[in-house]
Amino acid sequence: MTNIVDVKYESNGDSLIINEYGMREMQQRAYAAREAQNILLKAPPGSGKSRALMFIGLDKLINQNIKKIIVTVPERSIASSFSETNLTTDGFHSDWQPDVKYDLCMPGGEKRKVDTFKEFMDSEAKILICTHATLRFAFNQIETQKFNQCLIAIDEFHHVSVDYENKLGELIRAIMSESSAHILAMTGSYFRGDSIPVLMPNDEAKFYKVTYNYYEQLNGYKYLKSLGIGYHFYQGKYTSAIHEVLDTDKKTILHIPNVNSGESTKDKLREVDAIIDIIGKVLKIDNETKIIYVERDDGKILKIADLVNDNLPDRDKTITYLRNMSSINDVDLIIALGMAKEGFDWPYCEHALTVGYRGSLTEIIQIVGRCTRDSSNKIHAQFTNLIAEPDADNEEVIQSVNNMLKAITASLLMEQVLAPNFKFNSKGQGLENSNNVISINGFKQSESTRVKNIIESDITDLKASVLQDPEIIKAMPGNVDPEVINKVMIPKVVKMKYPDLNKDEVNEVSQYIVIDSVIKHAKIEEKGNKRFIKLANDFINIDDIDVDLINSINPFMNAFEVLSKSLTPKVLKAIQQCITAFKVTMTDDEAKFLWPKINNFIKATERHPSLNSLDPTERRMAEAIVYMKELKRQSIRDE
Repeated sequence: MTNIVDVKYESNGDSLIINEYGMREMQQRAYAAREAQNILLKAPPGSGKSRALMFIGLDKLINQNIKKIIVTVPERSIASSFSETNLTTDGFHSDWQPDVKYDLCMPGGEKRKVDTFKEFMDSEAKILICTHATLRFAFNQIETQKFNQCLIAIDEFHHVSVDYENKLGELIRAIMSESSAHILAMTGSYFRGDSIPVLMPNDEAKFYKVTYNYYEQLNGYKYLKSLGIGYHFYQGKYTSAIHEVLDTDKKTILHIPNVNSGESTKDKLREVDAIIDIIGKVLKIDNETKIIYVERDDGKILKIADLVNDNLPDRDKTITYLRNMSSINDVDLIIALGMAKEGFDWPYCEHALTVGYRGSLTEIIQIVGRCTRDSSNKIHAQFTNLIAEPDADNEEVIQSVNNMLKAITASLLMEQVLAPNFKFNSKGQGLENSNNVISINGFKQSESTRVKNIIESDITDLKASVLQDPEIIKAMPGNVDPEVINKVMIPKVVKMKYPDLNKDEVNEVSQYIVIDSVIKHAKIEEKGNKRFIKLANDFINIDDIDVDLINSINPFMNAFEVLSKSLTPKVLKAIQQCITAFKVTMTDDEAKFLWPKINNFIKATERHPSLNSLDPTERRMAEAIVYMKELKRQSIRDE
C-alpha cells in the first residue's frame, strides 16, 4: 500500500487548549458569532461542533429570547454527541441538559416520534434531539410559525440541497422565509457528492459563516502527529485481498462496497462472514450488544461490531452499545456499509479502510474524519482505499478508469484541505515574501468584498465543486491545454457556483483557485538567503514568480502524477489505452481560445496539429480544428 498523501503535524496542542469558559479554539470562533440569526459552521470532524452548538444554544436560550432548541442528525448513532454535558465545571454559565424523554434517536417508529415531537413543541421542555427524517415528518404536521423563537441545529448540513426533491432543503427554505427561527448549520464538508448546491446564493448570503479548516485542527492536536491517505489494488474478489491491508492490531472502521457497485459480490452478509473468517474463529455473539467475539490464530480476542446486517432488532442493540462506548477496549473493528461515516464518534479509531471507489468527495472527507480524532492510543491515522485494479482486457475498463480519475480528485482535494494556507499579494505592494505570504508578478488583488469573502471562507468548497466537474475530471491527466483549464473551464464552474458574480469577479476567483492549487503542490526550498519554488519542473526564485507562468501549469497534474507512482505498469497501460475515451467535449469558448495557438503552431512547424501526436496539447489543437470544421459544415447545412 502506497500513500498518496502523507502529512505531518506539529502537534502543538493549540486546537485543544480551552479558555476560561471551557471552549476550544474552534468553539471560541463559533461562539463569537452567537448573536447571528443564521450561522453556518464549517469545521472538520473531531473539532467539537456538537459542543459549539451547546455553547451557542444555551446563550440563545438565556440571553437571546430563544425558547427551544431542536437538534437534528442524519442517523441515530450520532446522537450521543449531544447527550447531557457538564459545562459549568470548566467555567461556562450553564450545563447542557436535554430531557431524555425528548431524545428521539432511540429505537422506535416514526409515528410515535412525531407525536412526541408535537408534544415537545407545546411543552415547557427546552431541548429535543431527533434525526433529519423525524424533523421532516414532524414539519409536515406542524405550522411553520410554531418554529418562531426556536433554534434549529442541523448536523451534517450538506444533506440539504437546492434540488426540489430534497425535502430537508425545502424545509429549511420554508423556515427561513416563513418564521423567525434561528438556524445553526454544521458540517465538515459544505459540498455535496452530486455537484448540486446546498443552498442558493441568496439563501446562503443570509448565513454568517464560521470556518475552521482541517489543517488548523490536526496541527493543533496533542497526540496525532501524521495522517496517511493511500490506495491498495487487488484483482479478483476483494475478500481475497482484504488481509493485505486489514491490520487487526489497529482500531479500524471497515466500509464494504455498496451492493450496486462493481466491487460488491451482491451478498453483503456473506462478505462480512468471509472477513470474519479471515480474522479468526467466532467464539460468541453477546446477546445484549450483538458484539461478535473473534479469536485470532495467536489467541488474541477481538470485539467486532457488525453494522451491515440491517436486521433492525439486532442492529439497534449494536448501535446503542456503540453510542455508549467509553473505553479503548470496547470494540476493535467496526464493519459497516452505509453507517458510521459522518458524525460517528470513535476517538480510538486508527485506520479507516474503505473498499471500492468513492466518487463523492464529501464521502471521502467524512470517512477520513473517522480516524482523525486525537487520542492517546495513536500518533498516526491512516485512510486506505482498497480498489479493483483496472484490467485493459476487461470491457468495463472505461468505467474503471473513470473511477480512478474520481479517486485522484478526492486525494487531490484532501491534499488541499490538509495543507497550510498561503496568502497571495501583488508584487510591488511593499509586502515581502514570508512563510505563508507569496508575492506574484501580475497578480491582481480583488477590491470586491464578495470575492474576498469567497476566498476567505468558501475556497475549499469551491475547489470541491471544480474537482467534481466531469469535464475537469476528464481533463486532469493532461489531455487539455493548461490554459484552457485555467482560463475557460475553471471560470465556467465558478460562474455556475456563483451566478451573481460579474465577469471580473469570476476571473479573480478563478485566478486565485489556480494560483493556490499550483503553489500548494509546489516544492519550496531554502538556498542560502533565497527561496526557490519548483514550478513546471524548474526551480525559480520565489521573487520572480508571475501569473503567466502559473497559468501555463495544469493545477491538477500533480495528483495524477503522484498516484501514477503507485500504479502497476498494467494499470498505467489500461489508463493510457482508455484515456482517449475521455475526450473533453469541445466548447466554442475553448475553440476560440485555442485558435491563436493553432495559428502559431502552424507558422512555427509549417504543418497542422496531428490527432495522433504524442503531445496532448497538439492533439487538443487538432481536435479543435475538427470541431470548428464540423461547426462550419453544420452552418452550411442549416443555410
